[in-house]
Amino acid sequence: MQSTADLTPKELARRAESLIRHSSNRYLTTVRIAFRAKQRRFDDFDGLLDDSMIKPVQQAIVELSDEQDQPDLLPG
Repeated sequence: MQSTADLTPKELARRAESLIRHSSNRYLTTVRIAFRAKQRRFDDFDGLLDDSMIKPVQQAIVELSDEQDQPDLLPG
């Protein structure tokens, strides 16, 4: 996985397009991204995150894209 600090806008757009393209329901994918971003934002308020240079929505897209592309990284 590449560092989120050196993520280009083009790479972020490619990951978002990939998420939407591989989803069966675009609305639910958008809701998942928003929910994950909301969780990240509240975690950041608690001071638990040290990577605050990237916005929560961008981080959510990267995380969900990684989960989609590499399902063997998921526990269980």
